[in-house]
Amino acid sequence: MKSKHEDEFNQFCKQVISLDPAIRFAGIANEDGILESIAERENLVPLLSPEERAQYAITAATRQYTRLRWEFMLGKIQYASSKYEKLIRATIPITDENSTLSYVLLLSFDPDVSNFHEIITKKIIPFINESKANLGRLHG
Repeated sequence: MKSKHEDEFNQFCKQVISLDPAIRFAGIANEDGILESIAERENLVPLLSPEERAQYAITAATRQYTRLRWEFMLGKIQYASSKYEKLIRATIPITDENSTLSYVLLLSFDPDVSNFHEIITKKIIPFINESKANLGRLHG
């Protein structure tokens, strides 16, 4: 079933991919871990099947949600990352002003990119902040 906001989510993911050539994949999942949209770098050979990607989205959203409970002690989470041999993964919570999880941005980067922290903090997070008003309207 097509989401009523699928076009907006597709555009968002494509714009994230265009922010840096080291970004392999961008997906946006709702708080239940349901993938709303994905975009992949052109000519990319995915490492996961669509079913495996869907399972990953559910676990990533669950982990993001559980991290939010520590924010009152540790501060607002910016992103979480994991480095694998074949890629670097990151998740960025997209929350409202009350730190209620609305969406999770799922990312993967080439495994040899050394500046993924700068890509996330200087390119992707500012883009999310610029896009938050639109994404906030999409919730619900």
